[in-house]
Amino acid sequence: MISFQKLFGKTDVFFDLLEASSSQARQSVQALSQLLSQPVGSSPGLEAFSATRREDKKITQQIDEALCRTFVTELEREDIEALANALYKIPKTVEKIAERVAICPQRLEKIDFSRHIKLMDTAAEVVVTMIVELRKKLHLERVKSLNEKIQQVEGEADKLILDCLRELYSNEKDGVQVVILKDLYDLMEKVVDRCRDAGNVVASIVLKNS
Repeated sequence: MISFQKLFGKTDVFFDLLEASSSQARQSVQALSQLLSQPVGSSPGLEAFSATRREDKKITQQIDEALCRTFVTELEREDIEALANALYKIPKTVEKIAERVAICPQRLEKIDFSRHIKLMDTAAEVVVTMIVELRKKLHLERVKSLNEKIQQVEGEADKLILDCLRELYSNEKDGVQVVILKDLYDLMEKVVDRCRDAGNVVASIVLKNS
């Protein structure tokens, strides 16, 4: 069991910032779900995604500044930096998806992304849980269980993209639409991969300090 008070000293600023970053990551996925549910022909706004990424970048910078001001014992500063960077990459990747959707929403009519969204949201939710649990005296087995759940979601995402590509390449479709969908499928899978990376960092931190 980890004594995080010993690891971080008397301040919980890192917990606050990392929790805020993970929350921004999940909010970006939820915003993408709303974007994809908008009727074709509407004007998709990207400000929510840009704002989320900017806020998360600000949080990452605050973590860097806090590391410069705070003496951290036992827990390596590289671990905090790695986790902050892994979290930042989630909304950054989601924003790329939103940008592509906004370019040509008419070509995505009747395309069902619900399974992709569900996997991304599940992975992001687990990451939020893992980060929140860092503030507590977390047992290694609990972290392993959460990390295994992300690994399972990542495996399901791999299978999903194969199914989507198989259907994409097997049926007659507009060539431009094929390129667009393949790009989107790849990015959506990458969002889950980013969540997996963040989960791996948390698991590594807990393992090293258990």
